[in-house]
Amino acid sequence: MSELLNKYIGLEVIITTISNSVSGKLTKIENGWAEIETGTGSEMINLEYVTLIKEYPRNKKGKKSSVRALFEE
Repeated sequence: MSELLNKYIGLEVIITTISNSVSGKLTKIENGWAEIETGTGSEMINLEYVTLIKEYPRNKKGKKSSVRALFEE
């Protein structure tokens, strides 16, 4: 998993785990953990519980698109 995530380092991503979703800038991957900088600080995510990783969607002008549909269930 760590090798696959290396291409996302430095990008804004949405990481979905078994219990929640986190969006922010992926800064580091080490020993089965990913560090992501969110708007409120940093979070560490155990990669064993990750179910989906997606680059934050952007519109044609490069602005962030609405991602409400990803978080609604």
